[in-house]
Amino acid sequence: MTLAIFDLDNTLLAGDSDHAWGDFLVAQGVVDGDDYRRANDDFLRAYQNGTLEIRDYLAFALRPLAQTPPERLLALREQFMEACIRPMILPQGQALVENHRRQGHQLLIITATNRFVTAPIAEALGIESLIATEPEMRDGLYTGQVAGVPSFREGKIERLEQWLATQEQDMQGAWFYSDSHNDLPLLERVDNPVAVDPDPTLEDTARARGWRIISLRD
Repeated sequence: MTLAIFDLDNTLLAGDSDHAWGDFLVAQGVVDGDDYRRANDDFLRAYQNGTLEIRDYLAFALRPLAQTPPERLLALREQFMEACIRPMILPQGQALVENHRRQGHQLLIITATNRFVTAPIAEALGIESLIATEPEMRDGLYTGQVAGVPSFREGKIERLEQWLATQEQDMQGAWFYSDSHNDLPLLERVDNPVAVDPDPTLEDTARARGWRIISLRD
């Protein structure tokens, strides 16, 4: 079965769910306002510039999961989905997903954003298969640490290969849609790389290599 793989943030969403979650936590008074917002913005700029140290970012981003009672976390996430995420879902992105579904393709989201944030987003998009960074849990509580390899840059390839082995699936004819130059390692591995509203670095690379470039925001 042909794989149709989608990045999430700024690809199927008109924004970055990870950064939005940080801003939402500030707005709800869950974290220290000015300092947390400043760090959240700094990490986003590092991601955009290609200089993000993923382990440093995850130590920052996963800490609130460990410091907030589980019941409140779930309530906050539900509120976040309604207030912040549903308005970000791109209708043309949904149409793209449905086009691949009609063709009988295996749909998969692969994202560096953690599973706590992204699982309900994948569900809202009707995509059952999700590879995301896994927050570690012990005895039903988040530890603030990462379990396994973060699905970021080359880590997306490693995590995808692990997933493929469990699915008895391969990459023949696979599609991958992304907006970010951080996803170049995986874009280079698929038969059908597509740059979606790409950042300048990815746009230049896509044009140089003859990759398809599309917009889901027209």
